[in-house]
Amino acid sequence: MANSDLLQRSLAAVWHPCTQMKQHAAASEALPLIPIARGKGVWLYDFDGRRYLDGISSWWVNLFGHGHPRINAALREQLDELEHVILAGFTHRPVVELSERLAGLTGGALGHCFYASDGASATEIALKMSFHSWHNRGRRGKDTFLCLAGSYHGETVGALAVTDVPLFKDAYAPLIRPAQTVPTPDARLAMDGEAPVDVARRAAAALASHLEAHHERIAALIVEPLIQCASGMAMYDPEYLRLARELCDHYEVHLICDEIAVGCGRTGTFFAHEQAGIRPDFLCLSKGISGGYLPLSIVMTTDAVYDCFYDDSTSRGFLHSHSYTGNALACRAALATLDIFADDQVLVANRVLAEHLATCLSPLAGHPRVRHLRQRGMIAAFDVHTDDPQFSQRFYRQALAHEVLLRPIGNTVYFMPPYVIDNEECTFLATRAMAALDAALPT
Repeated sequence: MANSDLLQRSLAAVWHPCTQMKQHAAASEALPLIPIARGKGVWLYDFDGRRYLDGISSWWVNLFGHGHPRINAALREQLDELEHVILAGFTHRPVVELSERLAGLTGGALGHCFYASDGASATEIALKMSFHSWHNRGRRGKDTFLCLAGSYHGETVGALAVTDVPLFKDAYAPLIRPAQTVPTPDARLAMDGEAPVDVARRAAAALASHLEAHHERIAALIVEPLIQCASGMAMYDPEYLRLARELCDHYEVHLICDEIAVGCGRTGTFFAHEQAGIRPDFLCLSKGISGGYLPLSIVMTTDAVYDCFYDDSTSRGFLHSHSYTGNALACRAALATLDIFADDQVLVANRVLAEHLATCLSPLAGHPRVRHLRQRGMIAAFDVHTDDPQFSQRFYRQALAHEVLLRPIGNTVYFMPPYVIDNEECTFLATRAMAALDAALPT
């Protein structure tokens, strides 16, 4: 099958996500649609044999690249045992083992796992669970949520309530019950003489003032720990999380950590919030937890929250469900992913890999159009100083022409490669990104 044949069929039948479809039209060269035939390691291959280094882990999910033999083998074995079973009234080994292992990674602090299929659903579950737990405790006035400026937590209607990105939210404003927002601790907002920790403390002071005034109505604060991804990889100091935990405890507000993108080792620790020495009341996981193989999301929570629902009355239970909740294949992929982390000492290896990636990207700091080159663990980013409203598309197209898959967020170019990338491939990714940047900018 040729690229052109599949391209035409896809344009006719598939409505692609996060996309203005007219830009993919056959008569347009603005945004090419790339038909992919297969993947191996960090590489994707089209039907004409052209390759692309997947520098964003296909929307941040393929932690160990494409076609990983150990995950493949685990799924083949699971196919011969059980593909799926209703999780209401039934259970199975993969979901039990995954829940136990994840709870163990929190030292037992988050010992209860609730399952869904995608990140936005995890956000909605955490919000509903927080609200309902306060309701069951007789605190019915706690019906509002708090999020950071520039936050993104998904695009379903409930998740949009705590998303502060106008591009995703404005069209649906009449459907949304908006949350309250507080200032972001984004280190790029540092004033003269300020370090990232100072920005974090300044933002935490604003959070303290807001909670003092409104805590009686606030059920939970939701944050992406350390990096606000979809708002341009806004990185911030762990001090903010530490202070937020203290404030939430003081004012009786739940803390929800959305680690859908930043969990599973992306920031250098398995859970990003660990770098602040805290535990949240709710932890949302998705994306990389299944190694990028199958849709899976998980909300982990505490005994205290779980106990609020444990009752003879059905109406006091958490009556939320998804048809594919706790899917056996997805859970088995997640178990294989955790096995790779443990057996290959991935977090240790990633520290060395992250240092090499930083070295490869360091020449960008001297580029006249580059601002705020930054990195935390296996996520790196820089901002591009340009007034070109089409920069994102231009860079994306040029990156593809240079055999790398990179999708800027506005004027922010970011890197989130699979953990199996080697030194030579890191160098390839960085040098090709720099070439794409120069090609995308006007001379």
